[in-house]
Amino acid sequence: MSPAPGKRSHTHAHTSSRPLRTVLPLLLAMLGALLYGATAATAAQAAGTVLEAESAQLSGGAAVSTEHPGYTGSGFVGGFTDANKGTASVAFTVHSEAAGAGSLALRYANGTTAAMTLSLYVNGDRVRQVSLPATANWDTWATHEEAVTYRAGDNTVAWTFTASDSGNVNLDNATPDTPAPTGPGDPATLTHQAEDAFFSGGAAKATTASGYEGSAYLSGFTTTGARTVFSVDTPGADTYPLTVRYRTPDSAAATVTLLADNTTVRRLTLPGTDGAWATAATDVPLHAALNTLTLRTASGDNGNYQLDGIAVTGSTPSATRGATLPYTAYEAESGTTNASVTGPDRTYLTVPSEASGRRAVVLDETGDYVRLTLTKPANALTLRYSLPDNAAGTGTDATLSVYADGSELEDLALSSKYSWVYGGYPYTNDPSQGSGHHFFDETHALLPRELPAGTVLTFQKDAGDTAASYTLDLVETETAPAALTMPATGFVSATTLGVTPDDGTDDTSALNAAVATATAQGKGLWLPSGTYDISGHIDLAGADLRGAGPWHTVLRGRNGKGGLFGRGGTSTVQDLMIAGDATYRDDANFDAAVEGDFGNGSTLQNLWIEHTKVGLWTDAPTTGLLATGLRIRDTFADGVNLHKGTAGSEVTQSSIRNTGDDGLAMFSEAQAVTDCAFRFNTVQLPLLANTAAVYGGHANRVEDNLLADTVTGSAGIAISSRFAPVPFSGTTSVQRNTLTRTGGYEPNWQSRLGALWIYADSSDITAPVLLKDNDVLDSTYSGLLVSWQKNVAALTVDGLRIDGAGAYGIEIDSEGAGTFSGVTVSGATDGGLSAAGGFAITRGTGNTGW
Repeated sequence: MSPAPGKRSHTHAHTSSRPLRTVLPLLLAMLGALLYGATAATAAQAAGTVLEAESAQLSGGAAVSTEHPGYTGSGFVGGFTDANKGTASVAFTVHSEAAGAGSLALRYANGTTAAMTLSLYVNGDRVRQVSLPATANWDTWATHEEAVTYRAGDNTVAWTFTASDSGNVNLDNATPDTPAPTGPGDPATLTHQAEDAFFSGGAAKATTASGYEGSAYLSGFTTTGARTVFSVDTPGADTYPLTVRYRTPDSAAATVTLLADNTTVRRLTLPGTDGAWATAATDVPLHAALNTLTLRTASGDNGNYQLDGIAVTGSTPSATRGATLPYTAYEAESGTTNASVTGPDRTYLTVPSEASGRRAVVLDETGDYVRLTLTKPANALTLRYSLPDNAAGTGTDATLSVYADGSELEDLALSSKYSWVYGGYPYTNDPSQGSGHHFFDETHALLPRELPAGTVLTFQKDAGDTAASYTLDLVETETAPAALTMPATGFVSATTLGVTPDDGTDDTSALNAAVATATAQGKGLWLPSGTYDISGHIDLAGADLRGAGPWHTVLRGRNGKGGLFGRGGTSTVQDLMIAGDATYRDDANFDAAVEGDFGNGSTLQNLWIEHTKVGLWTDAPTTGLLATGLRIRDTFADGVNLHKGTAGSEVTQSSIRNTGDDGLAMFSEAQAVTDCAFRFNTVQLPLLANTAAVYGGHANRVEDNLLADTVTGSAGIAISSRFAPVPFSGTTSVQRNTLTRTGGYEPNWQSRLGALWIYADSSDITAPVLLKDNDVLDSTYSGLLVSWQKNVAALTVDGLRIDGAGAYGIEIDSEGAGTFSGVTVSGATDGGLSAAGGFAITRGTGNTGW
């Protein structure tokens, strides 16, 4: 949401720390090797036993030492010094008899006098950065416990000194706590809990029946359209065994339809259980990476069951916070380079302030390069970069050379056309207005051949690459799937209904006619590979629109126009790209990629959106919408806005980056947004406003997200009555989010905004707001800010970790009251707490540092 001008708001290392250019991808490759080829030193150990660090797998300079007493076993592991930054790692093998939640307690020493960080990896995936408080000296040992999600069997759990960590600690041992094993059919055999899935159409949580796993089960499937949708990550395309754990209230069998990625697999008949929990076995075809697996009460199903969850044998646990993404990201500054690194710098209108991690590499001389080593095979890449603009503001075009293992791969075509805006809000494309920003854009390309893991990828400014400079921020590589084919039944190809891709003509009218024809026939419309040019809305009213995949089917906008518009009904849109042509923000005349009324129970899946005004904007009476697997980049306003009466809807497993306004927003303008959620998303670099914001509404949630690098006028998460929304009601839940380098300066108000911001502006916030188990890391200003001129009456803060704040750990300038428990503050520049305005603080247990 845009700002309103004029308002005011209120191993030890005995070596010096210095920046090094290191190759994080090499580290990840080593972790992968550990996962699939453990040596005798990492033989599986029983869960709950003490695992000595000196007997674990050591790499990257980590080494056994005995110079400090008090360790257990035969020694401890040091070597986490600045000389080994980016490489030092200790990897333990932990055997778990069952999949599920557990923990790992690390015994360490940190005699540096300041909290230091390492990164926790589980089975090759980085889980989080962990702060290890200082101990009294190098001979004093402490224990730090972290939550870990284990899979059944052997797990590789590594403590690693990455390029973004401060390291400089010693490690003694680790003690795992793993899930208890159970018998066949018992609850802990489930890989996906029903209450944690998305559900709509009448399905609801229940706890009346005993014997379920987790916190609840789901009931209410007897209405046609009721559904549960699970996000299932798999290592490859295959048919996977599926177990459904359920109960029926009587002896009658239940019927329900199984879908994979919104395509019907089969109708399931679940035998009656007379109220007992039971399991039913089947299988399901899934593609590699993230899938949706749906149990839906279709026409003819009775839905006479209650659902505890499912088990997908061979599936991979999804990320515990943030989106489970199909690509591997490499920061340019973590590679090898002969060029200069810019940043870190968070100053508004500077290039590094808009870079991931606030650092990037500048290639400004012929022969300058960045080299990265692939940790996984790849046949496609995305490059985030910045080129200088031209004097007219219309953009500079240039190439950049790419090499694989020293052989030229191809030239990437880059442009500044979709970056660089100027002047004051809402900004223009006129350089004469000054204050240039929105520096970065992205390009993506299918490579001419697949590159194996270990390939050295070089981005180099050659003599023919004519831009004055190339600022490289990050690279994402992936194995893009081959073009999908039209489903065998239920679809008609657009090419048989008068739509011709790749001919450069305007396809808007032809596509609208084709969608209407297919929908009237009860079929979906298939868009084969190709580019379809659109200059206006493609109307969807209970339509099913599918492409061959975002790398293959593209809807290309013209002059800021062109997108999909919901006109009611239950629609499905998936597997395509919407590439807009907006070069600045024009709220009145430009189009969102996807907007409108999406009826009841619609799905948006696997959409790549770029260069539009907004990514997704919904309005009432949209209910039960699931938006999953979105990749929204480089918009000029919001990434997502669930607006004005949207209900029971969720955005999940999505990546949103470089938006011109809020990354994710819920805005209860005139009508309350109700029971909606932002869950398991990764949001980076909104150039204005917040990574996530809730403006009024009823019982909405922001949970399990990774949020990073806000720029100006910004919080990480804002819970706000700004813009005069319908006041808050129910409980607004903000749980299990990690916010890194968030918060920012609001120049209109001359105010410093916190990473977490509770802002009572146009009305009091008297309904409950719950902040639980959130991590705020390296916030630009205060970790938690409560303000301003109204009352915040029912705030509960439970389990908040604030590590490294540029102002206060907690800053309060408001009337109201709140209860704080398990709130820890460390490394806050101005101190742990600043409280004004008469706010009543009730202190529970477990608070430290404030």
